[in-house]
Amino acid sequence: MTATAVSSGNHPVPPISNLDDPIEQFRAFVELVQILHIECPWDKEQTHTSLMPLLIEEVYEAQEAADAHDAKELSKELGDVLLHVVMNGVIAEEAGTFTLAQVLNRVREKLIHRHPHVFGSVAAGDANAVKVNWEQLKMQEGRTSVLEGVPKHLPALLRAQRTQEKASRVGFDWDNAPDVWKKVEEELAELHAELTNQESSNQAAVEEEFGDVMFALVNAARFQNLNAEQALQHATSKFTKRFQRIEQMAAAQGKALNDMTLAEMDELWNEAKRELRITK
Repeated sequence: MTATAVSSGNHPVPPISNLDDPIEQFRAFVELVQILHIECPWDKEQTHTSLMPLLIEEVYEAQEAADAHDAKELSKELGDVLLHVVMNGVIAEEAGTFTLAQVLNRVREKLIHRHPHVFGSVAAGDANAVKVNWEQLKMQEGRTSVLEGVPKHLPALLRAQRTQEKASRVGFDWDNAPDVWKKVEEELAELHAELTNQESSNQAAVEEEFGDVMFALVNAARFQNLNAEQALQHATSKFTKRFQRIEQMAAAQGKALNDMTLAEMDELWNEAKRELRITK
């Protein structure tokens, strides 16, 4: 039988001499996380693998706060993201794989190298020129494809848009928005043809054509300077608000949605749309 780790408590908190000094704050924060990794039974058990899903969750919470323009909440969520970065660094230091100092130095060197228009003699007239220079520098660093660096675990719409953006920076792109919309229509026609082909239609082929439609729509969003991931998130949030409102209206009538007809629910849905449009 394995004994459970027990924290003895009463460990002194690392002191901070100047609360307004970010360097002093960071030093004390790193020391605090180091203590937790030694003394706290939960922190002691964590690994890079176990922390990654939590880090991703914290990033999404930070995005939610940013979308809500909630500065106070965003500052809290960014602190949570920083905690996970430091925790991973402390775990690596203990394992002897890398140090937090190396993490900071590597990102510092990368920023200097990839900003020759700031720290060198390269000219960059606008943000797009900076992006083009950035991709060229990454290729010089040893990458064999301009599409390297797009994480496979990104949400699908975001991954599609990042992939398209990277391809566009080397000139692989449509000339204009009308051509992009023609491609959307072409892909929709191919999906419809696959769906209506009774002889050869199969689920795998339908899925492939459906994916092509979505990829083309992401391209269209990009040409309209829209973020496809955010657009769908907003649409889902809008649907959620309306659906929850019809649940409330049905309950006020003493009904449950699964006891109502589609026509009755549709009437409540239209009322919810009107209400939410007025309260915006």
